[in-house]
Amino acid sequence: MPSKHSLSSPVIAELNLDALRANLAKVRKLAPGSKILAVIKADGYGHGLLRVARALTASDGFAVARVEEGIQLRRAGIAHRIVVLQGYTNQEEYQAHLTHRLEPVIHSLSQLDLLAGHPPQGLRPWLKLDTGMHRLGLSQEAFDVALSHLAQCKPQVMTHLACADETRNPFTSRQLAVFEQIVRPLELPISIANSAAILAWPRTHADWVRPGLMLYGISPFTGRTGTELGLQPVMTLKSRIIAIKSIPDGAAVGYGGAWTARRPTRLGIVSAGYGDGYPREITPGTQVLIGHDRVPVIARVSMDMLTVDLTDFPGITEGRQVTLWGEDLPVEEIATRGGTIPYTLVCGVTPRVHRIETGTHYGTNESRL
Repeated sequence: MPSKHSLSSPVIAELNLDALRANLAKVRKLAPGSKILAVIKADGYGHGLLRVARALTASDGFAVARVEEGIQLRRAGIAHRIVVLQGYTNQEEYQAHLTHRLEPVIHSLSQLDLLAGHPPQGLRPWLKLDTGMHRLGLSQEAFDVALSHLAQCKPQVMTHLACADETRNPFTSRQLAVFEQIVRPLELPISIANSAAILAWPRTHADWVRPGLMLYGISPFTGRTGTELGLQPVMTLKSRIIAIKSIPDGAAVGYGGAWTARRPTRLGIVSAGYGDGYPREITPGTQVLIGHDRVPVIARVSMDMLTVDLTDFPGITEGRQVTLWGEDLPVEEIATRGGTIPYTLVCGVTPRVHRIETGTHYGTNESRL
């Protein structure tokens, strides 16, 4: 009879929930005077919406992007405050906010039309002021209108920083000046700081901080890793070698014959590809980790497989586990090699990848949440 795991995907994402909680504690230490609105949108940045919410019960609330995510949390029994960053855009979404006690972000005057001039008792809106990012957000004039309509609700106020990850960029200071001029005299609860601002701009911490990427142990700064910032990586993506073969000098490998051996070469075929979320666009020099060895990826990454050069690693055999990113091989490094950002990698891990929870609090569990 096959073992419990014999039919599981060879590609697994180990999710260290202890690391997740440690990163939340790091936020608390950095911003001790602020409440924490943990950002768990996009399926918890690819780590699992419900899994992350249940691990981060020490947060003061959660932020999601869309109404459906908030409803999913409520139906799972999550009682924390839940802020919907895109708010509502129609009557159905508005009613869902009321039914499920979700807190909408008001970023457009068109959202006020659905209130028919009478905000219901119990609505807890957040007003989003556009201070220069020019994505979602109210202009100063629209902000004043929205504030007058919602004054009885005692709204909270937020903005979003466009360049907080660029610590020498003066644009953040300009945004803060705009925000403080308009909002500080109102004495309303405010939220400014994302992950980068929590780490690099202490003056932004205010009443609420909104950590996202850093909760998952990933750095928001180009050229730095989460580990260097005192964070712990939560996701480690792994697979295994399913075949080893030898080819002669001059043999081409993979689609398009894009890589050619310059010596007799021993190849390892790893069961992982862009169908699992590993970036197809990686550049020469990208490595995987096998034991303590950093082994180069060669040829084009295909949907289900990638190829590594084992010529200099004769002790590596078929069946060995391969770390694609995570502990000891930062996802930030792989993202750079793939010409992208870490967000796209962790959010892009596909459903066929088996998720395994680790951590002393829960023990070790397998889940597809």
